[in-house]
Amino acid sequence: MTSHVPNEARVIPLRPPGGRPAKEPLWRDLVGDVLRRERLAQERTLKDVADAARISLPYLSEVERGRKEASSEVLAAAAQALGLGLGDLLSRAQGELARVTSLHAGGSRRGAAQSTRDGVCLAA
Repeated sequence: MTSHVPNEARVIPLRPPGGRPAKEPLWRDLVGDVLRRERLAQERTLKDVADAARISLPYLSEVERGRKEASSEVLAAAAQALGLGLGDLLSRAQGELARVTSLHAGGSRRGAAQSTRDGVCLAA
């Protein structure tokens, strides 16, 4: 018998309790890291890039630190201000995601069949 009350939400965990898997990085953290690394590699200030991208300096700072989930327009503007295309930015972030997740998986790549069962798959 269950103690579920009809008018209350029931939470169903996506992963079994106990052995917590390694936390996967958030996309906004990866993109922010790529933007910051590229800006620093070019020896440019946050103000310089924010002005060139027509983004407020505090907002660009938040994006770089992974605190804000930037729109594709903002990401494209920041990338362009750094001399990158949006595809370049996203490709670098994807490469970083692959590198980080392979490190969390003990250096080995998991098969597609297994990885699709590990969590939630979101499609846009």
